[in-house]
Amino acid sequence: MIPEYCRALEENEISDHCFDLIFAFDEIVALGYRENVNLAQIRTFTEMDSHEEKVFRAVRETQEREAKAEMRRKAKELQQARRDAERMGKKAPGFGGFGSSAVSGGSTAAMITETIIETDKPKVAPAPARPSGPSKALKLGAKGKEVDNFVDKLKSEGETVMSSNMGKRTSEATKVHAPLINMESVHMKIEEKISLTCGRDGGLQNMELHGMIMLRISDDKFGRIRLHVENDDKKGVQLQTHPNVDKKLFTAESLIGLKNPEKSFPVNSDVGVLKWRLQTTEESFIPLTINCWPSESGNGCDVNIEYELQEDNLELNDVVITIPLPAGVGAPVIGEIDGEYRHDSRRNTLEWCLPVVDAKNKSGSLEFSIAGQPNDFFPVQVSFISKKNYCNIQVTKVTQVDGNSPVRFSTETTFLVDKYEIL
Repeated sequence: MIPEYCRALEENEISDHCFDLIFAFDEIVALGYRENVNLAQIRTFTEMDSHEEKVFRAVRETQEREAKAEMRRKAKELQQARRDAERMGKKAPGFGGFGSSAVSGGSTAAMITETIIETDKPKVAPAPARPSGPSKALKLGAKGKEVDNFVDKLKSEGETVMSSNMGKRTSEATKVHAPLINMESVHMKIEEKISLTCGRDGGLQNMELHGMIMLRISDDKFGRIRLHVENDDKKGVQLQTHPNVDKKLFTAESLIGLKNPEKSFPVNSDVGVLKWRLQTTEESFIPLTINCWPSESGNGCDVNIEYELQEDNLELNDVVITIPLPAGVGAPVIGEIDGEYRHDSRRNTLEWCLPVVDAKNKSGSLEFSIAGQPNDFFPVQVSFISKKNYCNIQVTKVTQVDGNSPVRFSTETTFLVDKYEIL
C-alpha cells in the first residue's frame, strides 16, 4: 500500500505523505485487528463524501445569512429612529453605558453598518456543482488547517520539521518558461509539428512533419516588404507558398513577396506566407530514437530504455518519455537513470524527465524492475519542445520593396510534438 502514496521507501517521502498513510492504515486496523479490505476499498474510504459535513456547512451558511440580515434590519431601524428624532428636535436615543459615555443611536448604526460592510467584503465564490457519477469526493474535515496547526505546534516546541515544498519534484520546481520575445514591427513565427510512429522492434512506420512561417506586421509603413528565405534542408521537404505570394519570385530568388508589389501585407494579423511538409519512413530522419527492452525475470520484468539524439543541430527541452506500467503492482524499483523520474500511481505511468537533450547530452539510459509482462510497457510516448526547427528553413533578411532597404525584424521558432509513439 505504501507505494500507492510514496515514490520510494525513503524518510522524506514517508514524511511528506505521513497523514495520507495514517488515514489509510486507520482503515486497515480497527481496535487492534486487521480489517478485510483491499487497496481499492481503502482509496474509496479515504476519499468518501461526508454528508454530515455538507449539512453542517449548509446550516452554518444559513445562520450567517440570517445574522447578517438581522444586523441590516437593526441598522435600518436605528437610522430611521435617528432621522425621526432629528426631525422632531429630540436627542437621538442611546444604548446602555454609564453617564455621558453612552453611545448614540447614530454612531451605533454607523458601527453596525461598517461591520456589515466589512463582513461582506471577503465573499468567496460558491463552489461549482458536483457532476453526478464517480468522482473524487469531499474529504472529511479541514485536513489542511489541522496539519498546519500541528506543524506550528511542533516548531514552537523546538522540533525540526521538513517543509513539504522540499519534497516536490525538481522538474516541477524548475520548469523553464520561454522568455518573452522582443517583438519588432515585423515579426515572424516559425512553427513545426511532428507526428511519428515507430515499432518496438525498430523501423519507422510513419513520420510526418508540418511547418509554417507566420508573418505579423504591426506598423503599416512596413506593409510592402519582402522576406529573404534561406533553405538549407537536405531531407526533401515540399514547399508551398500562399496564393497571393509571387511563386516565380520565390522559386528563382527565394524571396517571399506579394504578386502585386503595390499592395501591402495585412496589418495586425498573422498571415501564413510559407508552409512545408515532410513525410518519410527513413529511419535516419528520426530526431530522437527510443529503444525499450523489457525482459522477463523471476520476479517480473527488467526494463532497459535508451534514447539517442540523431540530429546534432537540435536542442530539445523538457523531454518527457512516458512508459505505461501494470496496474496494482506498486512502484518500480529504479536501477540506473540519466536525469530524473516521476511515478504516477493514479495513471500507472513512469515519466522519465530530461531537461535538455543536445549534442553534449545526446544519449542516456534508464533501468527499472517491476512485476508485469513485456507488452505492459508499450506504447512509449515522447514529448518535447525546441527553439530550433527540424528543417533548416529560416528568414535571414527583410527588405522594403521600394529601395530594397533593410527592415528590423524578430523571429520566434518552435518545434513541437503532435504525436510521438513507440508501439
